This record gives sequence, C-alpha cells and structure tokens, in this order.
Amino acid sequence: MHLAYPAVLAALLFCTGLYGVLARRNAILVLMSVELMLNAVNLNLVAFDVWLSRTTRETLHSGQALTLFTIAIAAAEIGIGLAIVLAVYRNRGTSDIDKLRDTAEGHETDGPDSDALTAEQAGRAGKTEATA
Repeated sequence: MHLAYPAVLAALLFCTGLYGVLARRNAILVLMSVELMLNAVNLNLVAFDVWLSRTTRETLHSGQALTLFTIAIAAAEIGIGLAIVLAVYRNRGTSDIDKLRDTAEGHETDGPDSDALTAEQAGRAGKTEATA
C-alpha cells in the first residue's frame, strides 16, 4: 500500500475532528471530535512506522508502540472528561459550552437591566461596608 492513502485519510479525519471542536457547542460532541483527531494521529503513526520499517529494515516498530501509548492516554482522557461533563451537567443543568463560558465569566443576566443591577449591587455592598 502506498503511503499517500492513509495520510490523506488521516488528514480528512483530523480536519473533521477540528471542525467538530470549533463548530460544536455540546461538550460531549467536542470530546468525540478530539478523539477523532487523536485517531487521525494514530493512523499517521502506524502508516509512517510501516513505511519507515520497509525502507530501513528496522524491527523496533516505535510508531506502533507510541500508538498504543496514545490510545491509553485517550482512554484516560475520555473517562475523566466525561466525568467532568456529567458533574457540570448535574450542577448547571446544561452541557452547552457557550452557556458554561458565560456563567463562568459572571454574565448570567443578559438584558438592559444587567448594568443597572450590577451598579445597584455595588451600591449595596458599599453601604454594608460603611455600616460595618
């Protein structure tokens, strides 16, 4: 088999995963897209390992060993990532990345009264500090 076929397939897989990471808003779909990108890298590692072992007559197969290591790291990453997503979903009620980003930055209220509300809260905090 020629080296171009797995390299083109890996590039397509990686671009699909990159599009999924950039375009998706659900955290689980983003994690699935990251896994697609890691699988594209694994395909490249194995393809180049086979290609280099044919040319240099080497039997070490370091690309395949590195692929096994990457698969183990990806399995641990997806386990921890899903646990974090489930914990966030239980606490916040959503796994939408934009909504989670907005609540983390403190922009929970999106309306014309949000500036007045923050100024009002700041005034109350100043009054409580002055009385204390």
